[in-house]
Parts: sequence; structure tokens; C-alpha cells
Amino acid sequence: MKKYFTIIAFSLLCLHVFGQQKNYWQQHVDYTMDIDVDAEKYQFKGKQKLVYTNNSPDELKNVFYHLQFNAFQPGSDMDIRLQHIPDPDSKMAINKGTKESPEFESRIATLQPNEIGYQKVISLKQNGAPVAYEIFGTILKVTLNKPLSPGQKTTFDMEFEGQVPVHIRRAGRNNVDGVALSMAQWYPKLAEYDREGWQVNDYIAREFYGVWGDFDVTIHIDKDYTIGGSGYLQNPQEVGHGYEDPNKKLKLPKGDKLSWHFVAPKVHDFTWAADPDYIHEKVMGENDVELHFFYKNDNPTVVENWKKLPEKTQEILAYFNKHIGQYPYKQYSVIQGGDGGMEYAMCTLIAGSENLGRLIGTTAHEFAHSWFQFLLATNEVKHSWMDEGFTSYISNAAMNEVMDQKKELPNARAYNGYFYLVNSGQQEPLTTFADHFENNYAYGVSSYSKGSVFLSQLGYIIGKKNLDQTILKYFEDFKFKHPTPNDIKRTAEKTSGIQLDWYMNYWISSTKVIDYAVNSIDGQNITLVRKGTMPMPLDVMVTYEDGSSEWFNIPLQMMYGHKPTEAKVLDSWSWVNPWYKITASKKVSHVQIDPKNLMADIDRANNLMMQ
Repeated sequence: MKKYFTIIAFSLLCLHVFGQQKNYWQQHVDYTMDIDVDAEKYQFKGKQKLVYTNNSPDELKNVFYHLQFNAFQPGSDMDIRLQHIPDPDSKMAINKGTKESPEFESRIATLQPNEIGYQKVISLKQNGAPVAYEIFGTILKVTLNKPLSPGQKTTFDMEFEGQVPVHIRRAGRNNVDGVALSMAQWYPKLAEYDREGWQVNDYIAREFYGVWGDFDVTIHIDKDYTIGGSGYLQNPQEVGHGYEDPNKKLKLPKGDKLSWHFVAPKVHDFTWAADPDYIHEKVMGENDVELHFFYKNDNPTVVENWKKLPEKTQEILAYFNKHIGQYPYKQYSVIQGGDGGMEYAMCTLIAGSENLGRLIGTTAHEFAHSWFQFLLATNEVKHSWMDEGFTSYISNAAMNEVMDQKKELPNARAYNGYFYLVNSGQQEPLTTFADHFENNYAYGVSSYSKGSVFLSQLGYIIGKKNLDQTILKYFEDFKFKHPTPNDIKRTAEKTSGIQLDWYMNYWISSTKVIDYAVNSIDGQNITLVRKGTMPMPLDVMVTYEDGSSEWFNIPLQMMYGHKPTEAKVLDSWSWVNPWYKITASKKVSHVQIDPKNLMADIDRANNLMMQ
């Protein structure tokens, strides 16, 4: 009988661990945090209770936390990287040389003790007993008192202190927009353990990865401050500041501080910003989503732009709902936090801008991250192109519609950026980890531009309708999970019936390039040549001497199929053969490969030939 119940228990565990997809599992956390902020000293004290569920099939002897504020200290890995990378972020380093002969100085290197950032662990317990730990820069390694078995939970209680650094990148105090506190990466955050093991990456500059869970956060701060951020405010009548129901009486507590209580379910991060001079406005978006806006009243032009932003944000939300999938939360906050723009759970921190188009475009991009990073929680440390690239693709498309830009190819700038990178000789494979590119330029163009072209060029390969369906199905199948490159590939294959291993290998894992040319025209005979190192299917338009024209589609043999097309489908072209011949029905006037410029051919000049 005992053996019988053991079998049942193991079966139930398997259902719990693998229930979402066959052989799929992911960890879970529940955070409860109580934070007391000293706004004058830019310091805070916190208590954190973290319940961790091990849904993996592995026994865990350690866990790891991120202490990312520790990066903002002289001598940190982030500081050292700034001193050696050839093109450091201009926000993080000062050029004391010339444009021709730059000499960069890290802004972190000169921070004084009262300007640095830090997260200090005061005490840490596992299930009520002190637990051993070590700190390695921005990583906290915990040796468990007792290994955590599959299916088990454990509770960590931590007391910690933090100091908000001078604003250098993303998080900090008193940024260029005058915002008092931009609180990203501010709390000890449990690292993710997934099918590839512990994802423990020191914080160098960019890209994050977190554990799915529920957050319950209370922040005590000077009563003059307004807070915007992740989650749902639970006590609007006790804090006011534009959150409260005007039909109910405010119940402001006595004392110098207010307690802001937020709950954020099913997220993998928690971010907030606070300022005593925030203007707070709210509009309703599609599906009763509250859209909150927090901005400063320092610049009349900036204020005027922010007053125009809510209407466009409503349109952007509706576009993403239609073209990616339904936004599942009931609030999203656009917060002036300085420093360009950065995505977070249920909110974004962006710079106030005197350019309305830039403000709307940044909002569209960061809002799109809610789908491609905060709902499709890819490990962007390893696969930054899946987050930044897909976000760029869909936000460009959204801006084309919302701003009535009338672009035939909304992604054209991404193609041009990719071409420039190729010509620079600095291209690296998209499999390179985000912080490990040789320079920031290569990271940016690779992740944003080449990653964006991945999708629009995928539409060229499998057809635009199939691409649209792939995006919708990808979101539906993998929201609230951690999809990998194989997941988007398999979704596209299942949707289109076309094999795509070759595409992933060439475009993602290599730096091989596409270059096709019309080699010759002889009466009715056309010869094409593959000059580049990456094979592709081709769309070819042939114009005849009588003025008529005809479209041809040449599938790549490795696809074992072709996209839906009205063109005449010819025999497939094997990747081993550099030559391909077409015999047309009439005398040819001229031939053009890919007239719509959807293929990232690095030399488009040889795509057209006149007889």
C-alpha cells in the first residue's frame, strides 16, 4: 500500500512539474517586502520574505540572488568594463579626449561613498535558521542548510539595506529629468534556475532574467512623494496622489510618511519610481486596462507632449492586443524616469522628451516589451535578439499605423543598420551573450536591427500571413513561460509547414551574409548566382520585352515546401549549387531579385539586370 501511494505522489508531482508542456517546468517565487525609505539620504531598509518553490526535477544545494545596485561602485565589474570597452555607453562614461581620439572615464570610478549604490544583507535565514552565504560583486551565493528536493518549498527571510546610486544607467537618484528616485534592480532578486541550470550573470550593463512569481510590496516614503510602478495599488484612499476614488473619502494617516501597498501577480520583477512633483493622470485602455502616466512639470513642451501621449498609448495597446495577443493585466504605467527608456513589469521608465514623435515611439517600444519580455520571458542575457529584435519589429509596425507613417517597409531602418554593421566588419553571431559583444555598437545593431530583420525576413520566407499567425500562436503558447529560440522556430514551422533549421543556423548562429545576383540574360534564358554565404529562397520579377511581367518563386530545397504565393513556383534551389537557371516563356527585358527588399541582401545593386 505504501508503494502504491508513493507512485501516486510521484505522478502528481510530474503533473505539477510538467503540466504546462511536455518536459517543461519553471520555478516559482512569492515575495513579500516591506521597505522604509529615507528620501533625504537616498537610503532604504527592507525586510523580504521569499517563498521559493522548486518545480525542477533536480535537488538544489544552493540558490543565488542578484544584488545589482552593487554594480554602481568603483572597481565593480561594470566599472572595469566601462574602462576597457572601446565604445562605452555615453551615459556611463565621459569622453575627456576628442572625437577622433577619445579617452573615456567611467562615471562609476569617481563615485564617492555617499553616491555609490549598494545592497547589504544584514541577516538571512532559511526556514527560520541562519544560512551561510557569500557575496561576489552583484551575486549572492547561498548554501542551503538542507538541499531542496523537487516539488518542495522553502522560505528565506532577509533583512537588507540599500543606497540608491547617483543616476548613471536605468536606476538611481536625481537623473537628468530631475526625477528623485528611479528604482529598478533595487531589491535582492532571486536568480533563475531553468533547464540549462543556474542563470547567474554579474550585472555589467544590460538585459535581465527572472523567476515568475507574485509580489506583495509595501513602501514607506515621505508623504509628499508620488509613486508609480509595477502592480496594483491596494490602498488608494490612504495615499491619494490621484489614485483614490473621488466618490470615497480619503483616509490619510498621520505622520510624515505614507505607506504604499502594491500587489503584482504573475510577474518576474518589480520596479517603481517616486518624485514629489509628479503629475499623475489616468485613462482607460482597451479591455478596461488602466493606463497611468507620471511626469514632471518642469518643461512646458515636455508637459504638452505628455498630455498628448495617453490617446496614442490607447491606440498602441489596441494594436498590440490585435497583433500579438491580449494584454493580461489591468494596469500599465508610463513613468518619466529619465535615461531613454527601459521596460519593466507592468510599467516603463522613460525620458521626458521635447520631441512628441520620439516620446510616442519610445512608449510604443517599451510597451511592446510587456509582451516580448515581461510575458514571453526569454533569457535576454543569452537571447537579447528575441526581446529587443521582436520588440523593435512590432513597435515599428505599430508606429507605422498609429502615426500614419505610410511606410511600405516599416522595418527599413533595421535593414540599413544591419548592412552598416556587416560593412563595418564588427558583426558577431546573435548567440553572443548580451554583455559579451566586443563593443556596444555590435550589440545594439545585432540585438535590435538584425533581431528585428529576423522576423520581417521570416515573413519573406514563410509568407506574411504565416508570420502574423506565428506571432499570435507563439504568444498564446508561451506567455508566462521562458521561450527559447527553438520555440519560435518550431511555432513558425508548425504554422507554415516549412523547415527552418537552416534559417536559425545561418541567421542566428553565424555571421554569413546573403548576396544573390542576376548573372546573365540571354533571350529567354536567365542565370542567377548565389555570391553570398547564406542561402535563401527567392522572389524574382521578370519583365518581358512586350511590357508584361511575371513573378517567380524559387524555394530553397532545405525548406521542403514553399510559402503561399501567387507567383509561379519553380523547382527548388539546393544550397550546394551556386547557380540557377530560369527559362522564361518570352524574350526578357529585365530581371529583379526581391523587388520588395524583404531579403537582407547585402548588395542590392546586382539584384537588377537589364537585357
